[in-house]
Formats: sequence, C-alpha cells, structure tokens
Amino acid sequence: MSLSRQRRFVTPGPGETVEQLAARALPDEPLEAAVDRIKSWNLHVFAMRRPPGLMLGSDVVFVEPPVSNG
Repeated sequence: MSLSRQRRFVTPGPGETVEQLAARALPDEPLEAAVDRIKSWNLHVFAMRRPPGLMLGSDVVFVEPPVSNG
C-alpha cells in the first residue's frame, strides 16, 4: 500500500504574524493574495480563535488547498 499525498503545512515561529508566515511559506505569491489563501485554508485558526488570527507555535497552518486523494 502506498502512502497518500498530504497537504503541505508549516508551524508559526514565535510571535510570527500571518503576513510574515505568508511571506515565508508562499514567497512567489503577492503578499495580500498569500494571506487570503492561508486564511481560507485555515479557518480553524482565523475564524474560530479569539482574538482572530492569533497563531500558536503548536498550530498546523496549511499552505496549500485540500488535496483530493480519491
């Protein structure tokens, strides 16, 4: 049995903002677009957390869309 492809992810550095994470994880994207993509792929961080966007070093932050393993 072969392993299925998994989504790429990063973990935030100490005190790292979503803008800094986006610039690091998606350097070829315009910053605003990279931030928007990361927010849309990580609603568990950006919609449900208080304050919104607070990232913890233990967070898994996806840096690509969901993968179809079908």
